[in-house]
Amino acid sequence: MISSFHGLETARRSLMAHQGALHTTGHNIANANTPGYSRQRVNLTPGEPFPGSSFSRPGIPGQIGTGVKIDSIQRYREQFLDLQFRNENSKHGFWDARFNALHKMEDILNEPSEEGIAKTMDKFWNALQDLSVHPEDSGARSVVRQQGYALAETFNYVADSLNTVQRDLQQEIDGNVRDINSLINQINNINLQISKVEPHGYVPNDLYDRRDVLVDELSKLVNVRVEPVRSGGNPSSVAEGLYTIKLADENGRDLGVTLVDARNNHINEVKVKYEHKPNGEKGLIEKIYFGPAGTLSSPNNIDIEGGIAAFRIDEFMAHGKFVANMEAYGYFDEHNEEQGLYPKMMEQLDVMVFTFVQEFNSVHQSGWNLDDINNGNKGPGINFFTFNELADQPTLNNPKGAAANLRVSEDIRNSLDKIAASTRGYAGDGTNGLALSNVKDRTLNFGGSTTNVQSFYQGIIGDMAVNTQEADRMRRNADTLRAAVEERRMSASNVSLDEEMTNIIKFQHAYNAAARNITMIDDMLDRIINRMGRSGL
Repeated sequence: MISSFHGLETARRSLMAHQGALHTTGHNIANANTPGYSRQRVNLTPGEPFPGSSFSRPGIPGQIGTGVKIDSIQRYREQFLDLQFRNENSKHGFWDARFNALHKMEDILNEPSEEGIAKTMDKFWNALQDLSVHPEDSGARSVVRQQGYALAETFNYVADSLNTVQRDLQQEIDGNVRDINSLINQINNINLQISKVEPHGYVPNDLYDRRDVLVDELSKLVNVRVEPVRSGGNPSSVAEGLYTIKLADENGRDLGVTLVDARNNHINEVKVKYEHKPNGEKGLIEKIYFGPAGTLSSPNNIDIEGGIAAFRIDEFMAHGKFVANMEAYGYFDEHNEEQGLYPKMMEQLDVMVFTFVQEFNSVHQSGWNLDDINNGNKGPGINFFTFNELADQPTLNNPKGAAANLRVSEDIRNSLDKIAASTRGYAGDGTNGLALSNVKDRTLNFGGSTTNVQSFYQGIIGDMAVNTQEADRMRRNADTLRAAVEERRMSASNVSLDEEMTNIIKFQHAYNAAARNITMIDDMLDRIINRMGRSGL
């Protein structure tokens, strides 16, 4: 037997269901401009029909519906698009950071320009050619010395500027480490909150959105792989579960490092180990480590701590902004050799300066200066260029520091007469000055590359320009692909105000109809209760 109030309950359920739909639509509209918000929808489902199938069911034909109910409130999200976006986001982060590092290097070298190394060397060669024509002229000698000062100072400035940007990169790497550790801690905390809600049948959509925003930020730093894990209990059918975050290569393959372990409520933080220098400064990167925060806190014996994954930079394939910054800053490879954009540039400049100085000084030592000519005796050869007094002077096998410490020798600084312009040992002979100017065309061995100094420097600039163009092209390509995926993702997840206004009209009319249905049933019940069975009154 169906209750007389059955229709009233059916209409009430409709009122509550469409009221919930209106509330959800209002929530979407309120967050239309909230970054990372995914629009939500109410999944309506029919109530269980009456009577239920059983031996004791009432003897009535068929079943009668009991109205509507909210089964769940689900957010629109395409996990495949999230996967694509994060993969492209990590690529863009890598190439963008690499391009920025190379672009800063281009700004420092500043070629071609009137203030670059190439132009300064040309002025030095021209001054030497003028000296060969006027070997006894103090003005010509003064110009040679001044151009020597300018050349040494230009190399010093370029080397110091490269070192400054390298130190800035170190600060950025440390910032990347803090960001990664902060993000994985935040993701783990949201996992904990979700794990306390989902088992009771609730669907914390806003927590899901916050977690996805954090994962997107993490994917720019390192490439990650997301694996959903059920939270247990009695979750809703649309519950998304917890996130286990793992490092992945550009093809999505697992690298064996779990940043966030959702099953065990465990995280592995990252730490960068630098070369320890005697002066207390940080050198190049030796390795990066992943492990529990407690095991990474000690600066000593980190290699023998248990449960830690260690990588050299050249074998760490989770590409992103973090890796690009480390590759630009510099690291040691498996042969303990220095690698990286800035160390390689400094190495090439040092080889260039040392080789050029050795050859130039050799030619200068073979010549006669004015003091020798006046004395009528060829004295010991004098170096035109030298290096600042250092603990480790640049050598043929290790020219490190040559560019940063190049200077004009004290003898030349103290006396213009020490410039050796003559080959034959008499006044008016400027053949050695011409030989000095021709050093620019001599074929020399620059660390295995046989060419002249100008061609070698042009090769350095050319390689840098090609690398910068490649990084810019890859950055723009990755940005285009990322933007295309983001557009598709937004079309699925973003709030459309037009669609939400349409939903408001739809749900409002349904709500009004349910309210009208209640009024109609109220009139029916009023007739039954108040207007029937009144005979005899």
